[in-house]
Amino acid sequence: MAEDTAETTPGVPERGRRRRKIAAEPAAPACAMSIHAHPDDQEFTVGGTLAKWARSGCRVITVCITSGGAGSNQSTPLDMTREALVPIREEEQRRACQALGISDVVFLGYEDGVLEPSIALRRDLTRIIRRYKPDAVVCGDPTVRFYGKGYMNHPDHRVAADVALDAVFPSAETRLIFPELLAEGLDPHHVKRVFIHGAPRPDAFVDISSTLDAKLAALREHKSQMGQWDPADMITAWAREQGKSRGLAAAEAYRLMVLEGP
Repeated sequence: MAEDTAETTPGVPERGRRRRKIAAEPAAPACAMSIHAHPDDQEFTVGGTLAKWARSGCRVITVCITSGGAGSNQSTPLDMTREALVPIREEEQRRACQALGISDVVFLGYEDGVLEPSIALRRDLTRIIRRYKPDAVVCGDPTVRFYGKGYMNHPDHRVAADVALDAVFPSAETRLIFPELLAEGLDPHHVKRVFIHGAPRPDAFVDISSTLDAKLAALREHKSQMGQWDPADMITAWAREQGKSRGLAAAEAYRLMVLEGP
């Protein structure tokens, strides 16, 4: 469905403007799966969308491939270890999900900072997709290496997105890829839509004006990463920038893949 944005003067053709179609906001899925590398990745990027969908009755499953054991910065105590940080970050992620209205959180336990696009990881994500059977998957864009001149995309982010997409297609819906999953009772599942955030040319936009506060509250739960920094100004500016082309005060933008059935 698309909205007609043209403004015309009835009966005066020369006063009419060229019509431009803008796609309406995609409907919330019945079940969505958010797949990211680390605790806090989804809160920075898609938390407003997930909160909005959860409020509409969507079941949302958060999948963290790692537990963020390498997530150290200038706020991290010098005596902190990876082993001590993992349970802290897992609990922060659970609290963040509660703030978004998400009750299902899955940690796959891969090592933070050294994620690789392995067949084992694709099998594990395929297993999770077949188990929960999401209508939509939300992940990053594995093709983006640089964002502007100030940020290089984390290698774990790129790997997580790459393998998530490979798990969606072809693995999740193809019976004889990972046939051992059939023995676990996990039949093939077709994911209908994929929402890819961070894409250079987004074509789908979710208005998060009503859930921006929830997104910020969720992000603030990641206290081990935030330190004394309040992310409100940055996140609000990001949301304003992503919504600008659609006249939205706050949005999250995606490349939307609508996948044909098998």
